[in-house]
Amino acid sequence: MFAFIVRRLSAMVFVLTSISILVFFIFFATPGVDPAARIAGRNADQQTLMQVRHSFELDKPLPFRYISMMRHLFVDRDLTSYVNRGAKVIPQLSQAIPATMSLVIGAAVLWLLAGIFFGIMAASSKKRWIDPTISFLGIVGISLPVYWLGEVVNLITQSKLHTSAFRWVPPLGYVGISDNPWQWFLHLLFPWLTLAVLYAGIYVRVLRNEIMVVMGEDYIKTERAKGASEKRILYKHATRMSLMTIVSLFGLDFGALVGGYALLTEVVFGIQGVGKLTFDSLQNFDLPVIMATVMYSAFFVVFMNAVVDVLYAVLDPRVRRV
Repeated sequence: MFAFIVRRLSAMVFVLTSISILVFFIFFATPGVDPAARIAGRNADQQTLMQVRHSFELDKPLPFRYISMMRHLFVDRDLTSYVNRGAKVIPQLSQAIPATMSLVIGAAVLWLLAGIFFGIMAASSKKRWIDPTISFLGIVGISLPVYWLGEVVNLITQSKLHTSAFRWVPPLGYVGISDNPWQWFLHLLFPWLTLAVLYAGIYVRVLRNEIMVVMGEDYIKTERAKGASEKRILYKHATRMSLMTIVSLFGLDFGALVGGYALLTEVVFGIQGVGKLTFDSLQNFDLPVIMATVMYSAFFVVFMNAVVDVLYAVLDPRVRRV
């Protein structure tokens, strides 16, 4: 088991290094892309461009610039923005992480509980009206775009259709849990629900289908022949095996959302998270911030994949030999 974990961690380091090199060369070595021209502004003369290139080490060879940026980002932690002169990148990222983590963790709890509960309910009610009803609602949840649903929620709770029933809803934005736990909860309640609707629909469908597949396996038929009750088969065998798929799916979804894929939810509800920071830096072509947010996103995606692999190895020892 220890050797398996070491292999996965080594692969994680290799993947992150490869991503950092690829992203760096995309933004700094692509023909026609000149960061100095964006920094200096429009109509900058050649002397100004030369000064900017020298100031930001853009006149150095690419390998030197890559190593220098990685050192400033991970070792010295003093990498500065190209747009906001003197503003350090790490503090900007550190301020955005709690908002994104709060959004994703709260939504993940909701969609996991709803997905598992309704997925099991649908699978156990195959021949009744409950199964098609839950399946239909799951499809509706999957089909609703997050940004559209978020705008409808804002329309009802914040804007034209606002009624006295929603006077308790605070303005759009984010309040840290350490500043005011109750306001933190209120500000994130509707963003949680909006983001959870999409993923709950996915998890309901996936878990329901996985349970139905497992219920048709030979060893399930053997359990029935031994006299095991349907409830015991459903919970002890079918659901337990089906949850392995949910673990894998959750690891990928959670890592991606924490890494910035919750951008649309953050934008709609005015949450200054990692996704919003990445979007703004892309708009301004602020390469150091882009590099930091991409590496942060890549770390969470790769890390959650590694965690899922380790959990698989714990649940199924055969995986350790792969």
